[in-house]
This record gives sequence, structure tokens and C-alpha cells, in this order.
Amino acid sequence: MSIDEIRDERLKKIKEIEDEGINPFPISSERSFSVADVLKNFNKIKKGIYLCGRVMAVRSHGGSVFFDISDGTEKIQAYLKKDDVEEKIFNLFQLVDIGDFLEVKGKLFKTKRGEKTIKVSQWKFLAKSLRPLPEKWHGLQDVEERFRKRYLDLLINPEVKERFLLRSKIISTLRTILLKEDFIEVETPILQPLAGGALAEPFTTHHNALDIDLNLRIAPELYLKKLLIGGFTKIFEIGKNFRNEGIDITHNPEFTMMELYEAYQDARGLRRFIEKILRELIKRVFKKKELKIGENTINFAKKFNEVGYFEILKRYALVIEPEKETRDGIALRAKQMGIKVEDFETKEKILDNIYKKICKPKIIQPTFIIDYPVGASPLAKRKEDNPQLIDRFQLVIGGLEIINGFSELNDPIDQRERFKEQDKARERGEKEISPSDEDYLEAMEYGMPPAAGLGIGIDRLVMLLTNTQNIREVILFPILRPKEE
Repeated sequence: MSIDEIRDERLKKIKEIEDEGINPFPISSERSFSVADVLKNFNKIKKGIYLCGRVMAVRSHGGSVFFDISDGTEKIQAYLKKDDVEEKIFNLFQLVDIGDFLEVKGKLFKTKRGEKTIKVSQWKFLAKSLRPLPEKWHGLQDVEERFRKRYLDLLINPEVKERFLLRSKIISTLRTILLKEDFIEVETPILQPLAGGALAEPFTTHHNALDIDLNLRIAPELYLKKLLIGGFTKIFEIGKNFRNEGIDITHNPEFTMMELYEAYQDARGLRRFIEKILRELIKRVFKKKELKIGENTINFAKKFNEVGYFEILKRYALVIEPEKETRDGIALRAKQMGIKVEDFETKEKILDNIYKKICKPKIIQPTFIIDYPVGASPLAKRKEDNPQLIDRFQLVIGGLEIINGFSELNDPIDQRERFKEQDKARERGEKEISPSDEDYLEAMEYGMPPAAGLGIGIDRLVMLLTNTQNIREVILFPILRPKEE
């Protein structure tokens, strides 16, 4: 039967149910326990109970019916026997389809095979489904269809639901650890006049009442650092960022970030801190120190590696002297590696593209990449022993960039000069660069404490810890191209 034919049949069943004076979509329901609690405390529950859930399977045997009911916590078998209930109640079950929601009342028992079961004495419809659920193995195989109809993906594929439960646990555990470390959680604007704090093209919108253009934030960084200026010392924010860029296995235009800032801290101290935090996170969530990720076993117990940015380029991309090479020389090397180079791109941008394509995928064990060139980040403080470098780090694990952090630039004069250099690059055609933020510069001139900050890509962290290869597998409803009719 086609979907339309099945739907028509079920609409007829709804009419039959209503003709019996029964509402197939009642307001209220009774539920004594979740199915998970029933299975856990099965031997202790002696009285009749109410359970609610979705019918996932039906097995009829003449005068009796066995059916599985799932409430989202677990699944239990139910048993309805013709001789033990009113004939009307039994016959009405012929109108039940897989996918319907029911309320059942009964007592618990075990079958001869030892299966935990509820013997049904009463039942009623809670919601009648009009469409059939896809089959477990054959009905929802197209990957894009799984993403479009995530509700079915969650129903049919338990490992998908488990992954998102794990995502929730990772985020809540990270939040708990930070609160215990005396960080406070804050919220900053998602709609911003200037989209600063990162190099990315923003999504734009318009506020009708104020008649002003606004941007969806690409990062909360500048607002969070204003809070440091305002007297907060240990803060973090978990929230959505939006970047109008391409989609691939590690990028989604809408993504979740955690940004953290601590006054009177530097990048070195922050590296030690976040290493401790990640170790604690994995211990609490997974109860172990090592995780199997792809073909590799990642050891989180050992001290994380530290390697210089230029050293990584020399080691994996064979760029012998990246710090001395000219922009044109680096561009030529990039093209030889199959990397596209735009005329407006700076030497630092081209090096970063080489690093991302050639070097980063080869870094498997937890490694802090440190000591970046000044042009790589306009908001990071210069190193005191080498002003051509910034005190920045990235944490790479399993070929994924998980964390980006640095000692925060708190010199408003240097910051203004960096913004001027960015403005020149923007004029050359780099759309990813935002205009200078005069409001932030003014705030800095009131005095900003020395500080360090970092951002954690939550989606990539979940990808890593759940051994998932595509970012869309860890986002419940990822952005997709509209389906062609």
C-alpha cells in the first residue's frame, strides 16, 4: 500500500473510533511510572499501574494480543487477553496501529520465557498515528532524509538517540565542572550591530522598530571581554553562533560554542586549566581515561603535547622557513599542494589554509599548537620574548580543532593598530573581516585586566567524544538544502 492509501485507512479508523464515542486524541492521561522505572523496580511493584507510550510492535494470537509499548525511556511488552476484558475493549484493539500512543492499565507479570510484561485490564487511545513508521533496516536509509526527519531517525535508530543523550550529558557536565571552579555563566547578545570576535562573514537582518541593520553573532568574544572590563573575573557562555560560510563535515552555519574568560590568567595557565577540565569531563561522562576514536586510541591521561605553529608547518607541510618565506613564495607552495589562493589573502591566511588542509588532519593525540604569527589573530597579545608571535594556542585532537585560545590583548593602542590593519584587508576584499569596533576600543581605554580566554566548539567536541565523522550527526536539526519536489 502507498502512504496515501495507508493514511486513508487510518483516517477511516479514526472515524470508527469517534463513532464509538471515543476521543482518539484525549487531553489527559494517567501514568504511574516510566517504563524504565518499571523495569528497574519490577519485583517491587505489586499493585495495578498505568503506563503510557507508543506501540512499536503487535503480535496477535487469536484470543490474545502481545504488543510492545515504548515511552522514550524503555520498552515493555503488554498482554491483552480476550477472556480477561470486556469484548468491546478487546475488539477495539483492531483499530490500533504501530505508531499509536496508548495508555494501558494492568498488573505486572513474567511470561514463561521470563519476559517482563504488563497484563492489560484497560486501555485507551492517547494519539492515533496517520502515517506508518519506517522499517528498522529498510525504511530510513537515505542520510539526508534522516536529517530532515530526525524525529523518525530518533525513533528507529536507538544509537542516534543515545548520541544526543550523550551530547546533553557532555554539555551539562562541562557546565557543572566550570561552576564548581567558580566560573559564572552569562548571556550576551545574539543580535549585534557589528559582528566581531572572529573572522567570518555574518548573517544580516533588519530591526524594523529601530530601523537598523543587525548581524547574528559570529562570536560573543567582545561582549564577554567588556564584562572583564566591568569587573567580572571568571565567566563563560554556552550558546549559538552563526557564520555565513560553507557546509562540510566539520562546519555548520549554526553551531554551539562555549567561550570562557579568566582575568589575571595567561595562555599557558589556561592550557593547564582546560587540560584538567577535559580530563575531568571524560572521567565523569565515560568513566575512563582513553577513548577509541576512529582507528586510534586517544589517551587523555597523559600530559597534552605542545608544538609550535611553524614547527607543525615544517613537519607536515615541508614549509622549511614559513616565518621567513614571502607571501608569494607561500602562495606558490599552497597552489602546488592543491590549495586555492585568492589575491587578497595575506601570508598568514594562506599559511592557515595550508595548516588546516595538510597539517591538522595528521595530529591525532591531544596537542596544543602554540606561537602563531601576529596576523593570525587581531585580538591576541604579542609574546614578550618575540613580538612577531602571539600568545595563542589551539587544541587539536583526532585531526579536529577543538579549542582556540590566547592571552587577551588588553592594550587599546595596539588593538587600534590591529583593527586598522584589518580595515585595510577588508578594503582589499576580505569579507570575513568586520569593521573596527569603536565601542569595544572605548571600553578598553577604561582599563582591561590581563586575561586569557578560549572557545570550545561543542559540536566538534561531541563529534570527537562520540566517534562521529560528520557534524550533522551531532546536531539535531542541521541546515540542509531545500528538497526538490
